[in-house]
Amino acid sequence: MPLHQGHDKPDERPMSVNPFFGETNPVSGMVEAPPKHRLPAGPLASMTAYQIVHDELMLDGNSRLNLATFVTTWMEPQAGVLMAECRDKNMIDKDEYPRTAELERRCVAMLADLWNAPDPAAAVGCSTTGSSEACMLAGMALKRRWTQRNADRYPEARPNLVMGVNVQVCWDKFCNFWEVEPRLVPMEGDRFHLDPKAAAELCDENTIGVVGILGSTFDGSYEPIAELCAALDELQERTGLDIPVHVDGASGAMIAPFLDEDLVWDFRLPRVSSINTSGHKFGLVYPGVGWALWRSEAELPEELVFRVNYLGGNMPTFALNFSRPGAQVVAQYYTFLRLGREGYRAVQQTTRDVARGLADRIEALGDFTLLTRGDELPVFAFTTAPEVTAYDVFDVSRRMRERGWLLPAYTFPENREDLSVLRVVCRNGFSTDLSDLFMEDLSGLLPELRQQSGPLTRDKSGATSFHH
Repeated sequence: MPLHQGHDKPDERPMSVNPFFGETNPVSGMVEAPPKHRLPAGPLASMTAYQIVHDELMLDGNSRLNLATFVTTWMEPQAGVLMAECRDKNMIDKDEYPRTAELERRCVAMLADLWNAPDPAAAVGCSTTGSSEACMLAGMALKRRWTQRNADRYPEARPNLVMGVNVQVCWDKFCNFWEVEPRLVPMEGDRFHLDPKAAAELCDENTIGVVGILGSTFDGSYEPIAELCAALDELQERTGLDIPVHVDGASGAMIAPFLDEDLVWDFRLPRVSSINTSGHKFGLVYPGVGWALWRSEAELPEELVFRVNYLGGNMPTFALNFSRPGAQVVAQYYTFLRLGREGYRAVQQTTRDVARGLADRIEALGDFTLLTRGDELPVFAFTTAPEVTAYDVFDVSRRMRERGWLLPAYTFPENREDLSVLRVVCRNGFSTDLSDLFMEDLSGLLPELRQQSGPLTRDKSGATSFHH
């Protein structure tokens, strides 16, 4: 979660309260408006408190029009009802809520089967608050296995983790928090993600693992996991170094099994030790839920698993937090049950079709160049064509926001900092009709943008609206 500092200004503008908020007497309790940055001296009527908060939240963007986020913004009403029924259940209380725990276990088993674990019954896994926590857990397992193999050299030797510069920020956090050296494969030319050979060249006896991304957030492309494993196989033949791979499948692990069945990226590759996904992305569940799975118990050191005698039951747990609601896990099981393989295939194919169609229509405008086309993740990135000098991607992002669309513009990392792009994430609920409205708004603002004397954005870092 983001860090926030306390407010250092007085409440120079008190919050106003509408007399109509009074449930019976419209002027009761209207003597003093509640403060913003300190607890009120006394209680408010529930309807009054609700309306104050509700009105302020109206200024948030519309999540359905947010083309930046990968996170699910629509579920069926029945899923919402189930989540409301389970939001007071603490996932950690497995003795008190054994059926919720059983649904979690079933989800892990379903994912192990979906990701082709050699023995789904032997695979181990857990739910998390999202892919970020799942990645942390996977990284911890990689580091602990490395320290066990190198007990005679650690802590003098510094462990490292190899990954592309395009990884999600949670991997930077992992390396920072757990004191692991990040070794980043840079972008080069038109390659916007990890190169298998370059990744293998960065490995040495202190490498705890290599991270492959099944769906880069920068452009929606899959990293070549099979080629990465082959490069590490060759490295082992030459040097004896046996480097495991973790697949960060935050989005792609819930796309590829349904739409790219011939793509080998999962536990079919013996070098793949663990996989994570975000249930709240293309798993089609509201935030926040993620999943982390290991090929077998051998990949998850027993010493990382806490067996807690909690509220009368002996409970194995591997997590960074403790208490969290069971609602999202229940919603994940509901969605698995509701859709099945064919349902997921239909939903994901629709989002990919929308992405491909929208990408083609944007390209046809003539003002933009596509980097990707939405044919892997239903996500694509595009930039202004070389001959366009009157405006840039940041101008487009700003003007589309005026129409309610949250369209992220951002600059690529080191080695391709010259490249600034826009990115569209097509999620379930972003329909063909909505894409038509998006195209109407984008096409409608181009005549004005073309008349500019030049890009209006001066501070590119301030204009960037990309937070994964």
